[in-house]
Amino acid sequence: GPWSLVALGVGVIIGAGLFSITGTVAAGYTGPAITLSFAIAAIGCCFAGLCYAEFASMIPVAGSAYSYGNVVFGEFIGWVLGWALILEYMLAVASVSTGWAAYFNSLLASFGINIPTALSGPFDPAHGTYINIVAVAIVLIVTLILSRGMRSSMRINNVAVIIKILIILVFIGVGLFFIKPANYH
Repeated sequence: GPWSLVALGVGVIIGAGLFSITGTVAAGYTGPAITLSFAIAAIGCCFAGLCYAEFASMIPVAGSAYSYGNVVFGEFIGWVLGWALILEYMLAVASVSTGWAAYFNSLLASFGINIPTALSGPFDPAHGTYINIVAVAIVLIVTLILSRGMRSSMRINNVAVIIKILIILVFIGVGLFFIKPANYH
C-alpha cells in the first residue's frame, strides 16, 4: 500500500550512511554547511523522482531502470542496466552491512566484548583480517527476512523506519540544547 511504499523510500534515505557518515563529514570537513549539501541532494532527488514518474506514466510496465532501458534503448542496454542494478545492490548491501557491523561491534565493545580482529574486518591478510563475520551475519538475517515474503519484510521495514524517525527526532530534540551560534561563521 501507499504507507509501505513511502516507508520503503524513507527507509532507503535514512540508512546507515546518514547515521555514520554525516557526523564524520560534518566534524572533519564541512561543519554546518552539510545541511546545504542535503538540500542540493534533495533537489536532485526530486528531479530524478519526476523523471521516473514521467517514465512510469509513458510505459505501461512496472519496473525500474531495467524496464525503461529495455523499452527505450533495446534489449542489450536493458540487459546491461539489469546487471548494473544487481552490482549496485551488491555494493549497497556490502556498505550498509559493514556500517551496521561497525555499530554492533561498538555496542559489544561497550560491554567489554571484542570480536577477534581476524573476524571483524575486510579481507586483508596483510593486516590480519579475513572476514567481517558480523556483516555476513547481517546479510544472512536480511536474506532470511526477505525470503519469508513481502508482507512480513514490509512490516519489519515499517517498524525499522518508525524507529529511525524516532531516533532522528530524539537527536534533534536533544541537539537543540547544544547549538552554539558562534560556530556558524
